[in-house]
Amino acid sequence: MSSGSGSGLTYLLILGLPFLLLVWMFFTQRKRGQQVQALQASLAVGEEVVTTSGLYGTLTALDDRVATLDVGNGVTLRFDRRAIGMRAGEVG
Repeated sequence: MSSGSGSGLTYLLILGLPFLLLVWMFFTQRKRGQQVQALQASLAVGEEVVTTSGLYGTLTALDDRVATLDVGNGVTLRFDRRAIGMRAGEVG
């Protein structure tokens, strides 16, 4: 003897929860993308940054596509600008 309204609510939850999860994931990913765009737009020469692979360095040159980092002892490396993940002080 099962109640019709109880099983209907169960099916609604089973179908609704995955949909809500997808909507939540979409909005959090969109927010993260906006944060990355804001960081990329605000980069300036002289800032200490961390690449997406974890390399720390100081920006010595910056153009629309390439970021040049001084990683110590006069060693400079060129990266795609999109590889800059965060400022060094923003860990976490």
